[in-house]
Amino acid sequence: MKILVVGRGGREHSIIKNLKKNRQLDKIYAAPGNAGIEADAACIPIDEMNIEELVSFAKEAAVDLTIVGPENPLNAGITNRFQQENLAIFAPTQEAALLEGSKSFAKDFMKKYNIPTASYDVFQDAAEAKKRIAETGAPIVIKADGLAAGKGVIVAMTEEEAVQAIDDMLVDKAFAQAGSTVVIEEYLEGAEFSLMAFVHQDKVYPMMAARDHKRAFDNDQGPNTGGMGAFAPIPDLTEEAYQFSVEQILEKAAAGMMEEGRPFTGILYAGLMMTSNGPKVIEFNTRFGDPETQVVLPLLKNDLAQVMQDVLAEKDPNLEWHEEACVGVVLASNGYPGSYRKGNPLPQFENNEDIYIIHAGTKKAEGGLVSDGGRVLLVGGRAETLPQAADKVYQQLDKAELNGNFFYRSDIAK
Repeated sequence: MKILVVGRGGREHSIIKNLKKNRQLDKIYAAPGNAGIEADAACIPIDEMNIEELVSFAKEAAVDLTIVGPENPLNAGITNRFQQENLAIFAPTQEAALLEGSKSFAKDFMKKYNIPTASYDVFQDAAEAKKRIAETGAPIVIKADGLAAGKGVIVAMTEEEAVQAIDDMLVDKAFAQAGSTVVIEEYLEGAEFSLMAFVHQDKVYPMMAARDHKRAFDNDQGPNTGGMGAFAPIPDLTEEAYQFSVEQILEKAAAGMMEEGRPFTGILYAGLMMTSNGPKVIEFNTRFGDPETQVVLPLLKNDLAQVMQDVLAEKDPNLEWHEEACVGVVLASNGYPGSYRKGNPLPQFENNEDIYIIHAGTKKAEGGLVSDGGRVLLVGGRAETLPQAADKVYQQLDKAELNGNFFYRSDIAK
């Protein structure tokens, strides 16, 4: 069996490491991959947005299954093109990927199907949006409607921050077309968690829940990022809240997408807030979360390729999980999520069976591997308990020579 994984980040590296456990796989390809992925798969120099070339490669290489990591090719219709060529792909169609591609579509969809979420309004006019902010006050949440690489959400703690966010999006076009419509939401209080599921039409197979830390610095300070670390399982998540999230959010969403004529196949991700009134949806993603994937997949006992094949064949994959804990901490370039330097030599980490290194923004250079992005790599650890897993990770990070080029949060899972 041959598998193609589309993407170049930590999520894709984690998927590939999990696929490698299957000794029946003849070949794993990554397009385009990264310097760390090269050690685990054959990297093909095709950009993830070059859908026609990806289709051609999948046909020529006789790929049996394609897995898509990032959101942009999904919203550009990669699944539709693969299906037109009768190529097996585990990913949502362009129509179904709109659940992530448009915040306003997602909010209207949740309202229609009675899926718990924050109250909201949609604006295209800056003056009207600012009027709403003046009426509501802060804290308040401002979201760019379209895809903005995880940076289009501003949790404004003051009215000034909220007004600045409106100016950035609607006036200065900081996110181009993605920010030409904004969603203004009530601010939800509580503990966040992420719940992903393998989905095919109305069948939903939930994974273990994880918690991601979005803010750049310790104690959830600083700007929002694409994620600075994650852990699983979540000790404070009750079985009741988990089941509610599966039945009233994920299963309702899958059924609603069928009703809308946008049947969903792939990974459905719910970013949730545990409020005093129960779990509510912050956002839906239509692919594996990053960095949650890096702490959830290492705990999956099943063979990932077999799970996806079973789900596509409408068979229950009977998901099983290791009774352990996983912690992952992101090493980021200094300056991220703002401007940062690339090309810094990567620190060295020990090879250790309890520790794993997931590459995100890395590339090869003459002297070895160097940084090539904001989130550079993730150091992950597995152990019997969360504190033990966190200790293993921080023992590695605290010994690393960062030379003023990188930073990481010291409180993930603490």
